[in-house]
Amino acid sequence: MLRVLLMLIALALAGVSYAEPATMSSALTLQEAQRLLTEKNRELLAGRRIVEGLQADTLSAAQRPNPTLSVNAASLRLDGANGRLLHAERLDVVARVDQLIERGGKRELRTAVAEQGVEAGRHDLADLQRQQLSTLSAAYFDLVLAQEKEKINRESADLYDQTLKAAEFRLSAGDIAAADVARIRVDALRSLNDLRQAVTDRQNAQSALAYLIGMEASASQITAVDPFPQTLMRDATWDESVLAQRPDMRAAEARIRQAEKQRDLANSLKTRDVTVGVEFEHAPGSDAKSAIGGGFSIPLFTNYQYQGEVARAEVNLTSAMEDMERVRAQAVVEINQARAALLSASERARRFDESVLDAARKSAEAADFAYKHGAMGVMDLLDAHRTLRALQLEAATTHADYAKAEAAWRAAITSEIRMP
Repeated sequence: MLRVLLMLIALALAGVSYAEPATMSSALTLQEAQRLLTEKNRELLAGRRIVEGLQADTLSAAQRPNPTLSVNAASLRLDGANGRLLHAERLDVVARVDQLIERGGKRELRTAVAEQGVEAGRHDLADLQRQQLSTLSAAYFDLVLAQEKEKINRESADLYDQTLKAAEFRLSAGDIAAADVARIRVDALRSLNDLRQAVTDRQNAQSALAYLIGMEASASQITAVDPFPQTLMRDATWDESVLAQRPDMRAAEARIRQAEKQRDLANSLKTRDVTVGVEFEHAPGSDAKSAIGGGFSIPLFTNYQYQGEVARAEVNLTSAMEDMERVRAQAVVEINQARAALLSASERARRFDESVLDAARKSAEAADFAYKHGAMGVMDLLDAHRTLRALQLEAATTHADYAKAEAAWRAAITSEIRMP
């Protein structure tokens, strides 16, 4: 009864494992994923809209003040006795045009502030692209890893199925104990559970990658076709010139220049602007006459001389300088961490490639041969296969770690964003 029950459970789990609906696969290379990222990534699209808005601000900042037209009428009298509320025997009309003339280079400084804002925004967008490219590479190789794990677990499940059939044949011939067959059957069921979890992990990895490239509707069809990159001995060295070329550092420098222009703009408020005006006056009637006049006005700084604006601009400049130091410190930490991760992952991946996996495969093959010829017990056989599968999964994880570490290192030391 126990044997029948275990077989039914195995069939049920196999049905769950292989019940995933068949879909048309969409082969995706890393380069194609990068292209889709630039076109459809929502974070990058939002970043582009921010830059476009900053560019619009430069148009506003560069404009001169518009003139003001005013028209006044005088000599209107209230005359209710004659049934007319307003009565004008002589209507004087005055038309006037006033123009504010900015002094102290205010328009030029406003334009410079806006242009530095655009410059900082462009570098922010480049830094966002840098980060999103690193995130994309990590998501892509997470999918490669999930596919590899699914493949390994599927091969393991098939191997356990073949081993179980061979053990049942030997049981019918009286060459093996029923308890040994039960152990093999339990491991076979466990391998089916591992396979089902691997399928779930692959689906999750597809969804994560699909979001980055705007393909959520077809996430289940995505298949990563690029293999893990070849493990190389890298000279992971860097110097101060790397920091100066990073887009986040360039953005911080642009904000310092912007704050300096804002300080100059605040100081320019102390320079008095002048408003000049020209007017035309016409008085109709028997002695009709017209006249042209003009005038000007200037503010009197008797109570306030923009001390608050100047102080605020100084604070903003100090804050921008401190923010650059913060960005620099974060960049140094990021580069050092990426370097350490790359060197560690490279060493571990080479060790697997050069010796570990090959030794594990030979050990498993020898165990299979010995078991089929009755020279090894079932527990030793299962241990050999568990070891091989565990090492295969660990090797795949190590290669994925190396691929992601390499992408993070490139992102950490990047100076230009080259998109396909």
